[in-house]
Amino acid sequence: MARENIVKLKCSVCKNITHFSKRNKKKLKEKLELKKYCKFCRKSTLHKEVK
Repeated sequence: MARENIVKLKCSVCKNITHFSKRNKKKLKEKLELKKYCKFCRKSTLHKEVK
């Protein structure tokens, strides 16, 4: 069974890791950037993938 590629998503405003997501590293070469709700900022902000 293949291991899932789970990545952490970090808020670009408050720098907290608030979400996790899956990504196929063979198909998507660049890092993920998604607009998600941050519970610390209390608004939707851009979240970027970190190691």
